[in-house]
Amino acid sequence: MLKGEASVEAADVAALPRVVLFDFDGVLIHGDAFYLFIRERYRRSWWRTLLALLSTPLLLLQLPFSRRLPVRVLVRIALFGLGERSYQAAAKAFAASLARRSRQFCRDGLQALRRHQVQGDRVIVVTGCEHTLVSGILQQLGLTDLEILASQLRPGWLGMRPLRHNVGRRKVKTLAEHGVTAWQVAYGDSMFDVAMLKPATEAVLVNGTPALCKKVEKALGRAITRVEWF
Repeated sequence: MLKGEASVEAADVAALPRVVLFDFDGVLIHGDAFYLFIRERYRRSWWRTLLALLSTPLLLLQLPFSRRLPVRVLVRIALFGLGERSYQAAAKAFAASLARRSRQFCRDGLQALRRHQVQGDRVIVVTGCEHTLVSGILQQLGLTDLEILASQLRPGWLGMRPLRHNVGRRKVKTLAEHGVTAWQVAYGDSMFDVAMLKPATEAVLVNGTPALCKKVEKALGRAITRVEWF
């Protein structure tokens, strides 16, 4: 490649907007939004709670082998009988309700996201939360022009069921499928975000304990930026 061509290519790259990734749970919201949705499903349905209680022996048998299996069972019970349209309506209604709980959200995180948008950065929310739910919440908060890569559900005979859980290494694969292979800044809050934080020019850990910071830095092999957000 000639020197002039290299200079033109470098200028083109510099002209592109920065790519900034945000996790959602623990970064933009305090807690786990999908867990809150599932909890609300149980709160509003006595028979789902009863069915979950009757399933306790099965859940206890599964627990020594995997924590995910009991969680999946509880999610399936919470979504039992919900078709795609019914689920979307329920998720959007809960998103509207949740968005009114201002203390539930991380004010500093939302402000940081908006600053990146004002600066012209390409902001992508990469989360393990379900797509319809997280999209509804962000829309209710007035956050538009966002790309959202999230977990997905699919219709089943007995109701909606998991299709893709967008956590850990899966986040990087989802980004690649979306055509994003490099990013400048990434915000995460746990070891599950290490795969997403590692390729970032600047890796930011939100509200991490000293012990967690050491673990993340060891996994990344370099220092991270630490922020305390409320």
